[in-house]
Amino acid sequence: MNTIVRSLSRFIPDKLYLSLVFYKHFKHFPSFKNPQTFNEKIQWLKLYDRNPDYTKMVDKYAVKQYIAETIGSQYVIPTLGVWDRFEDIDFDKLPNRFVLKCTHDSGGVIICKDKSSFDIEAAREKITRNLGRNLYYYGREWPYKNVPPRIIAENYMEEKGKIVPEDYKIYCINGEPKYIVIFHNRFNSEKHLSESVYDVNWVLQPVSLDDHFDVCKEDIPRPECLDELLHITRILCKNMSQVRIDFYIIEGRIYFGEITFYTASGFQKMIPESLDLELGKLIRLPEKRA
Repeated sequence: MNTIVRSLSRFIPDKLYLSLVFYKHFKHFPSFKNPQTFNEKIQWLKLYDRNPDYTKMVDKYAVKQYIAETIGSQYVIPTLGVWDRFEDIDFDKLPNRFVLKCTHDSGGVIICKDKSSFDIEAAREKITRNLGRNLYYYGREWPYKNVPPRIIAENYMEEKGKIVPEDYKIYCINGEPKYIVIFHNRFNSEKHLSESVYDVNWVLQPVSLDDHFDVCKEDIPRPECLDELLHITRILCKNMSQVRIDFYIIEGRIYFGEITFYTASGFQKMIPESLDLELGKLIRLPEKRA
């Protein structure tokens, strides 16, 4: 039944689809004529901010060249290969540690820390399934619609003492960084998910931008490369009403992660809930481009 519903939903116009899903999450319909909240304005941006460059920016392979040309290749995690089909991957030519991901998708990451114990069949099943889906239809995030579905392998990036490197998610509004978010315990099922939210001066904020994550009250050290991080973020978010740009900091070096135009697809409550309106009022929407 769910498969049938998902298939039929593809025929619903974007504006109606977004209104219905928004209502499911917030119990009211969004305003497209006069959007006020952060989540409402994300829906508006999906419909009307149609910069064709966004498709390249969400393509996990094509964005690497864009980042190298815009802020420098030193921020790009090296690519080990790119393929159209899982069957084309020659695992003998890959190093003992690597990461696989689909170029057109979100969340479909496979980490190999040791090839001798790597489950190729499980990886094949997950990658093949993700290659067959189009992320656009889930939240009508149009930049994903025409991204070629491919597979890339990247170097496995490791930081001592951590399961995965620290991920710095920088929320930008009107071409300026606003908040820096760091997730905690994403890969530790024994602990609660939480997030630290900092302003650009590295002052801890008593908020969470995603109510799936508790507010973290424990302060963490200011990165030594914070000024550099904010500088390159300002270059990348220039002239954008709203965007989130993710980076890793590994042994003091900055590496680009991804560009996200619609965090949680604009269907996520915040802590406190009033933050949704507070941030929304700050966003200056561009003129309609569609």
